[in-house]
Amino acid sequence: MMRKLVFATNNAHKLEEIRAILGEKVEILSLKDIHCDTDIPETADTLEGNAALKAEFIYKHYGLDCFADDTGLEVEALGGAPGVYSARYAGGEGHDSEANMKKLLKELSGETNRKAQFRTAICLIEGGEEHLFEGVVKGEIIEEKRGNSGFGYDPVFVPEGFSQTFAELGAEIKNQISHRARAVQCLCEYLSRK
Repeated sequence: MMRKLVFATNNAHKLEEIRAILGEKVEILSLKDIHCDTDIPETADTLEGNAALKAEFIYKHYGLDCFADDTGLEVEALGGAPGVYSARYAGGEGHDSEANMKKLLKELSGETNRKAQFRTAICLIEGGEEHLFEGVVKGEIIEEKRGNSGFGYDPVFVPEGFSQTFAELGAEIKNQISHRARAVQCLCEYLSRK
């Protein structure tokens, strides 16, 4: 019987990406699938902390094996910002990718150090045991948006070893090299050993 795991997210893009990466190995259930419509607070000051808060909420209230992630864009010239506040960088409610990118590009205006990295932390709770996994992809922030696929900061981030942004590379390539792909790979390796 295929193993089932709840992915504690309401982000349809993330869900799609994770299902594409995991393929047939694990059946991924969404919060909608388990009838959870609670907006789980992300109040920790680290990516690992937020991932753990979300996974612990699902395990405590639903008793299901689950995992949650949190991802941040860490820009060297900004001292690691926006980091844990990446989704809410421009302020306001919800995730306004356009406003977030606009603010980021403005903050980096005239800056020659454009080094950045995307970092994903995943917290898995299985049988009550908590495990943390991390994935990082280094790159740089370009000066203007390019590309139409992806989400978040994808149009302004060029991963190391490539000349195109995540938004230009498309989902298939991004899902092989991204921070989330690397964190999920660590999760998969762990799951396959069990």
